[in-house]
Amino acid sequence: MASLETPVCDFGWKAVDFDLSGVDGKRYTLASVTGEKGLLVMFICNHCPYVKAIRDRIVRDVRELQKHGIGTIAIMSNDPADYPEDSFDNMMRVAEKYDFPFPYVQDETQQVARAYGAVCTPDFFGFNNRLELQYRGRLDASRKEAASSGARRDLFEGMLQVAETGRGPAEQIPSIGCSIKWRTE
Repeated sequence: MASLETPVCDFGWKAVDFDLSGVDGKRYTLASVTGEKGLLVMFICNHCPYVKAIRDRIVRDVRELQKHGIGTIAIMSNDPADYPEDSFDNMMRVAEKYDFPFPYVQDETQQVARAYGAVCTPDFFGFNNRLELQYRGRLDASRKEAASSGARRDLFEGMLQVAETGRGPAEQIPSIGCSIKWRTE
């Protein structure tokens, strides 16, 4: 399992549209998930220990960010043929177990992950209300284990700033996680 780090935030990069199936049977597009103050696009999966360590924190932070007008979507782009834990049925189970307050969708073709330049799980893309990238950093200091309960909430604070000002913090710490599991054709 390769651990990768996300690139530096490319401030102003425009969000790419998508149309993906959610575990709830609905389809989701960029417009349907964008909040009044912005959008958080997360690339996550079921099997990655980095994601497993922070699922409860993701849910907590998203619930709070929604109150500030930030829409959220979680995209699973891994190849479930090689990683059965990431199958659509298992995505449904994880979303229900953790009571995801956001759409959890599958990127079967991996085109959305490629369009966004996603490199790992978790990979967070925070956009303002003009859908300009303002945050590409970590959730917090967690790695394969959750950070201390008092750890700084980097993603939450960054997206709160985006909601309030339209701009993300100048200094951001990259997210780290398992590589996206690309299909081999």
